[in-house]
Amino acid sequence: QGLFLRLFSPCLPRAGAEEPLWIPRSEYCGGLADAALGRRWCSALLSIAIGSCKVPVSWNGPLKPCSSGYPLIIFSHGLGAFRTLYSSICTELASWGFVVAALEHRDHSAATTYFCKAEGGTEEWIPFQRVPQGQKEFYFRNKQVHQRAQECVRALRLFQGIAGGGSVPNILHQGWDLSVLKDNLDLTKVAVMGHSFGGVTAVLALVKEPSFSCAVALDAWMFPLENLLYPEVPKPVLFINTEKFQTPESVAKMKRLSSRNSQTRIVTVLGTMHEDQTDFAFLPGKLFSQIFGRRGTLDPHKALAITSRAALAFLQRHLKLEEEFGQWDELLEGVGDSVAPEAPFGRSRL
Repeated sequence: QGLFLRLFSPCLPRAGAEEPLWIPRSEYCGGLADAALGRRWCSALLSIAIGSCKVPVSWNGPLKPCSSGYPLIIFSHGLGAFRTLYSSICTELASWGFVVAALEHRDHSAATTYFCKAEGGTEEWIPFQRVPQGQKEFYFRNKQVHQRAQECVRALRLFQGIAGGGSVPNILHQGWDLSVLKDNLDLTKVAVMGHSFGGVTAVLALVKEPSFSCAVALDAWMFPLENLLYPEVPKPVLFINTEKFQTPESVAKMKRLSSRNSQTRIVTVLGTMHEDQTDFAFLPGKLFSQIFGRRGTLDPHKALAITSRAALAFLQRHLKLEEEFGQWDELLEGVGDSVAPEAPFGRSRL
């Protein structure tokens, strides 16, 4: 019944601030080697290659007060990922004045994860699980996506409890007081966001929880969601696709939602691939391609800027923010050198 998340928030600057590890523990390298490569023996190589990478943020930095309250984003990771692999997009959104809660799901879709038993602090690890032999993938993944969406709802309940003055025990004892969020959140402005499996998780969370005003789905893997739920998605969704991942069937499902809600948008960032919406895009080129396969032709910093600006414009529109993110409204219509509306297969094949 617990939750596991990494929280990204605007903070006050301080000299000599500690930066957190990108891969929080060596066990996650083993999980990545198994989930992404199918070769657990690569764990040691991954630890050497990326184990010392740090995220350029202040670890446990003091929250920057906000009298009007920060809007909240619940973020859901993709299949075989975990809570820290989207630090680039989460950090970017936090720098613009959002609190972002990046979940680590307990449905066996994370590369690996664990929970701590409160009574003794002992850890129990939850490994990545492939579809069991003899089971149909849809039914296996559909059960997972419902659990994931429910975890997104539980995360919102966590912050509602904090805002209401409730005491929330942090089993990890990380030295950061969650109660500082009490008067610094605006829970009338809440969105859900995710990548791949997390993208469709965000769509389903809109069905389960009316308090979510909208969803941002990064290259959503639409396969696990049952067809009868599409007419039930009540709020707008921004689908930001990469050029090389989507199928006609998947895009057709997105278009069903856009016909249901005129504010739903589907855009494609040209020159990008599925992993380009994760932190892996920022690994050195040779290392990335040797371990995780090809990458897109668009510079990852430009891809991140397009993705975050489109998301910010969409969030301003549907969370009713008093910011200047509307300057990027054109991105929502697919206007720009590297963006196209409903163009999942690249310009040459439209």
